[in-house]
Amino acid sequence: MPSKPANARERILLAAKTLFSAQGIRATGVDSIVKSANTHKMTLYQHFASKEALIAAYLQNRAAEFWAQLLDQHDGAAQKPQALLLGMFDVLGEWMAAPDFQGCPLIMASAEFPDQSDPAHQVSAVFYRKLQHHMSELSARAGAQSPERLAGQLCALFQGAMVSAQLQRHSGAAIEAKLAAEILIKNSIE
Repeated sequence: MPSKPANARERILLAAKTLFSAQGIRATGVDSIVKSANTHKMTLYQHFASKEALIAAYLQNRAAEFWAQLLDQHDGAAQKPQALLLGMFDVLGEWMAAPDFQGCPLIMASAEFPDQSDPAHQVSAVFYRKLQHHMSELSARAGAQSPERLAGQLCALFQGAMVSAQLQRHSGAAIEAKLAAEILIKNSIE
């Protein structure tokens, strides 16, 4: 079992991650987070101006975890753009196979905070815009006839697989999404 971080900010973020994933963001109160982090409200508010700021930091950390995993995969893969595009679905599969997977925290946050001006919704939207932009750049490097369109299709597959796995664990959604991505990429480049 991993040890708890000594840093209060990290303990608070870890507690938020655990509780937000298990209970949902809105259903999790600051008191629960503070208790789980073995700290005080004053300490939480020293690190985060509000619960909204904590939520944004939590979502930014989750997005950063995904990008770090994706970049690790990119480092180990052949640098062909098609392989990198398909490799994103391998990273997705690894993320979804994790024992603590309960869905995409960014998609879940968007559902809990549907107002597009809400900071939680904005963090989530920024992540998926960045993902689609990354896919678009790789699609262009791969020689896709319409890189933006291919990226939109791949991003939709990615998000759909994530939701599918949230609804039914071990559904093979990442594998199916990758197979569909292979077809889309092949048809887009020919």
